[in-house]
Amino acid sequence: MQGHPQIIALLNDLLAEELSAADQYFIHAEMYEDFGFKKLFERINHEREDELEHARTLIRRILFLGGKPDVAKRLPIKVGGDVPEMLKFDLEVEYRVADELKKVIAVCEAEKDYVTREQLMVLLEETENDHAHWLEQQLKLIDLTGLENYQQSRTGA
Repeated sequence: MQGHPQIIALLNDLLAEELSAADQYFIHAEMYEDFGFKKLFERINHEREDELEHARTLIRRILFLGGKPDVAKRLPIKVGGDVPEMLKFDLEVEYRVADELKKVIAVCEAEKDYVTREQLMVLLEETENDHAHWLEQQLKLIDLTGLENYQQSRTGA
């Protein structure tokens, strides 16, 4: 099936977002493990895997539409220096991805590509209601309990 060229291009842009997010989560997960924050490592490593699943969904759709997935393109990542900064940088990524998903969903609707739209709606749901929400909760917990208490609770000991 030959898809709309604009949609294929936008899906490739989303693919770069998802792969970049996975890269950022990868380094942050490794940093959490190095710091001894086992629970943060486990969750952020899980988020990295989710981002790779999102990338897989996009790759499959691009291929189905007759496009060529651009797996080399990446956006700059921001590596935090401490736990709050890492969480904030990851939340920024989730907000950016959600905004981009909404834009591409609108184009899919305009071009009457409802199958791609539905697949992107699933990614948006996971991005907003799982990934971003969890990161927002962690930053709120830091505010409520203090950084030291929060970090102690994330060691898994």
